[in-house]
Amino acid sequence: MRSTDQEKRMMIFCLLLAAFSSPVFAGEWTANVVKELDVLVQSCAVVPCTFTHPKEYHPDSAINAIWHLKSDGKKRIYSDAQRDVLENFKGRTKLLGHLSDGNCTLEMIEIKDHDNGPFCFRMELPTGSIDKFSFVNDCVMFKMLPNPPDPILTHSTAIQGRPFTITCSVTHTCPSHVPELTWNRATTDDVVTVVHKKNRFGYWEMESILAFTPEEKDDHSEIICTAAFFGGRNLKPCRISM
Repeated sequence: MRSTDQEKRMMIFCLLLAAFSSPVFAGEWTANVVKELDVLVQSCAVVPCTFTHPKEYHPDSAINAIWHLKSDGKKRIYSDAQRDVLENFKGRTKLLGHLSDGNCTLEMIEIKDHDNGPFCFRMELPTGSIDKFSFVNDCVMFKMLPNPPDPILTHSTAIQGRPFTITCSVTHTCPSHVPELTWNRATTDDVVTVVHKKNRFGYWEMESILAFTPEEKDDHSEIICTAAFFGGRNLKPCRISM
């Protein structure tokens, strides 16, 4: 009878031990990565990435953060150890976030038309436990844009002598190198306000708001907003007639 009681107590102890050492109690390694991004060839892209970890781990500079091809974990597009990075990605990728904040955001510049991915995030701990912290189910795929997206112009009806505003906006995926919006007007009475804001996960919107009071000389004139994207040659104009 005593043996049976002892076995029951041991069983209860084991169940409690298993419960408190489970991911529910100890926390899990999880990653939140944008699944797909529209990226402009020759420009840049920022991949939002955050992760959580068990309380007993404290990510710091001793941990090697890695981004790699989903098809082969050894093909690294980013690593703290630059010698391990694929040659054609060296100097083109870097982390924008801090691991200590659970931020694994990646920036890639000089996008090539074959940089499709999928790309996955991984962490290597000093203990060598790497498989446990590979997030191959949370990877990003790039959809290549050979040409810049069109800026969008929104405005009210222009009436001579009354205040008039026109907004030029463009969506992008590289908040570290935002598009530059310029107008073909440069009078001292014009007021230009620039706004940069999040659109949806992985996407941002740059706005330039032009405000002025139309005069008789503005009749039949053309207002042009031009978006210049990081990468040099990516210019995209949009225009309206007054």
